[in-house]
Amino acid sequence: MSSSFGQIFKISTFGESHGAGIGVVVDGVPSGIELFREDIQKELDRRRPGQSLMTTKRSEADQVEILSGVFRNTTTGAPIGLLIRNKDTDSSKYDAIEDLYRPGHADYTYDKKYALRDHRGGGRSSGRETACRVAAGAIARKMLKLKGIDILAATIQVQDVYAQKWLDDEIENNSIRTADPDVAEEMANRVKAAMRNADSVGGVLECRVKGLPVGLGEPLYDKLDAMLAHAMFSIGTVRGLTFGNGFEASGLLGSENNDAMEGGSFASNRCGGILGGLSNGMPIIMKIAIKPTPSIATYQATIDKSGQDQKIRVEGRHDPCICPRAVPVVEAMTALVLADAILLNKCQNW
Repeated sequence: MSSSFGQIFKISTFGESHGAGIGVVVDGVPSGIELFREDIQKELDRRRPGQSLMTTKRSEADQVEILSGVFRNTTTGAPIGLLIRNKDTDSSKYDAIEDLYRPGHADYTYDKKYALRDHRGGGRSSGRETACRVAAGAIARKMLKLKGIDILAATIQVQDVYAQKWLDDEIENNSIRTADPDVAEEMANRVKAAMRNADSVGGVLECRVKGLPVGLGEPLYDKLDAMLAHAMFSIGTVRGLTFGNGFEASGLLGSENNDAMEGGSFASNRCGGILGGLSNGMPIIMKIAIKPTPSIATYQATIDKSGQDQKIRVEGRHDPCICPRAVPVVEAMTALVLADAILLNKCQNW
């Protein structure tokens, strides 16, 4: 089972949702970078559960332990080992449905591929694994900030409610993590309505990257947008991704979609900051579609391990909307790709 991501800046995650703990080994971090435990913890705090009605009630503090690769708050160049111990596991709700496949989850496919599945919270396929990515991404973000590169994601849609503006400072001021304070309450109300009906809702995130140099990416097959797509689709809840104009480009003329150049730069950014698989110096603009949480307390049709028709109702503690906690995960995966791209660029440009 593949658990590694990256080429030079490489992460390998381990652990299950209801196991003793989860963690990540981060390899390829240059020496001499100042790194404090708090740099990692503050990102984990943004992702951790139980922060509001918008998130699962599982109570995990997600306190990170740095096991290696850092000495006197400075990276040594050795692999950095990070551990997060699971403290609030409750497998009882899963034991009752061990032989049933949860619709929208990886239960059926994992069972058929591996002939053995950890049914407790989804085991390895659980979204809990993303805490490892956020922890590793915090290190990548620290590196990128030294280069003046900033990553910011926000919720721009929940069900049929759309953000109309983007205010950086508002994202962390509301439970849904939208950059438009005027629709934050309406978005939250959509989530609450779904909760009352034992259901869930999806949405769309937007991620913006500023300060990138020109030329990051590896044509032809490891284009920057291809690697970002790899990263985004490795997040279990992601079902779609666009850059810049995205699907709208298919309905435009070339003269309408191209980014003209004048005054030494681009007059627009319809390509979303990437041309020919390489960063062009403009902000990267990605939109990421997030599916509704598949674990819902409404009865659904399913089958059991013997193929017999059954009904299932998934109890336990689950996010009614993944969007708020997916924001730091999307930022982390973006940071991992960009840190790797910068290191790859250094190998090729003396």
